[in-house]
Amino acid sequence: MAGSGKRYKASLEKVDRAKRYDVEEAFTILKAFKAAKFNESVDVAIRLGVDPKQSDQMVRGVVRMPHGTGKKVRILVFAKGDKEQEAKDAGADFVGSEDLVEKIKGGWLDFDKAIATPDMMAKIGPVAKILGPRGLMPNPKVGTVTKDIAKAVGDQKAGSVEFRVEKAGIIHAPIGRLSFEAAQLKENFLTLLEQVVRAKPPSAKGIYLQSISIASTMSPGVKIDPSKATAAAAKTA
Repeated sequence: MAGSGKRYKASLEKVDRAKRYDVEEAFTILKAFKAAKFNESVDVAIRLGVDPKQSDQMVRGVVRMPHGTGKKVRILVFAKGDKEQEAKDAGADFVGSEDLVEKIKGGWLDFDKAIATPDMMAKIGPVAKILGPRGLMPNPKVGTVTKDIAKAVGDQKAGSVEFRVEKAGIIHAPIGRLSFEAAQLKENFLTLLEQVVRAKPPSAKGIYLQSISIASTMSPGVKIDPSKATAAAAKTA
């Protein structure tokens, strides 16, 4: 624990907590932090000028990261017949229907993403209260309720990230691992940011991107200037 405290303090000395950096500089600083003994996740926190309690100000979506997320994703697919075979051929880890619903009722949740064909949604209903709070419920808005099972599985395996604004008005999302090159993290970040900007609700007033911060699992946060980040994302769009 003492080692991690020293490492954090050393990293803290590399960043000006009052400054909002441009995108390039922010990721250069993040990569300069002394890494832990494991491959840390790199995450972004984006505070939005929306009221998530208002249904017309909900911000959510899905984005396929150009460089993946560095995480092995275990995918469950609810499907029958031809679609069941399509899911298996695409690389899904678990495929089934009522049998999987019963396993989930019994407390089994050893998967990271769930995809379903539209005809399976009624059968999944009994476990919606289990899957929903954990962010595992298939949803057509983010492409996890679909007839194109092969594409959905492929997207998730390649590093698709779902984002959703939380009650406090913040989006938290993974953008890679600390082992990634700074340029790869930057590209993943800008791809996500562009989608968040596109998802701005028409009813949102005032400044939409309030603040942005990136951090690895064990590092301090590095603040990014929202206006500079928006301009950089627009160039890569």
